[in-house]
Amino acid sequence: MNNDEISHKLPHNLSHNLSWGKFISFEGGEGTGKSTQVKTLQDKLRAKGIDVILTREPGGAPGAEEIRALLLTGDPEKWVPMTEVLLFYAARVDHLQRTIWPALKAGKWVITDRYADSTFAYQGAGHGIGASIIQEIHRITTDSFWPDMTILLDADPKEGLLRANNREAEISENLREDRFEKMAGSYHQRLRKAFLEIAAENPDRFHVIPAAGSVDSVARRIWQQVTATYGAIIDQFQETNAR
Repeated sequence: MNNDEISHKLPHNLSHNLSWGKFISFEGGEGTGKSTQVKTLQDKLRAKGIDVILTREPGGAPGAEEIRALLLTGDPEKWVPMTEVLLFYAARVDHLQRTIWPALKAGKWVITDRYADSTFAYQGAGHGIGASIIQEIHRITTDSFWPDMTILLDADPKEGLLRANNREAEISENLREDRFEKMAGSYHQRLRKAFLEIAAENPDRFHVIPAAGSVDSVARRIWQQVTATYGAIIDQFQETNAR
């Protein structure tokens, strides 16, 4: 097996110490409901007395938001795959250094709508960039930094794209972030397969949540996973907040 055939198993190098807050990422294909569910989880954690910030990729910092506009708008063929990888990591470094790491070091919890797993799926499996290449870029730029927990919202790509297209139809055409949604159905099938493979190979970090059903039912599944992992910590925050 050569380097590019190595599985998507990713290092779980939590370089932050126990005084840091928790870092939770949400992943999934287009239209899986991530934007809704990250806000719902933030609200639930805040209700327990936890200081939580919500962020997103690409974006989450002023410079990274400018890169977001370059990546998510326009023609699907406007960038070659390696350019996409480098732009995503340029935004990610800014995001980490200006938003995520300062918040975690201050003891805040961070929830992000996408992180580096999306690059392995979208540019790796989706566009054929070798996993070993992305892995090396990730190591150099982030010191192999990964979330404490990743929630993968899994849905049939056809259903997800329908929801995403309906959402974007309500937005002015020049403001639509639909560049990836315009890509072929086979591309989105590869994304789903890649996300599930990454999750299977990183079971300590990933929790796969079916995205089918009502918003509330999906939110309950997510909360069950979060409390199963961090219930004791959440209870401590709630007790402290009640004093």
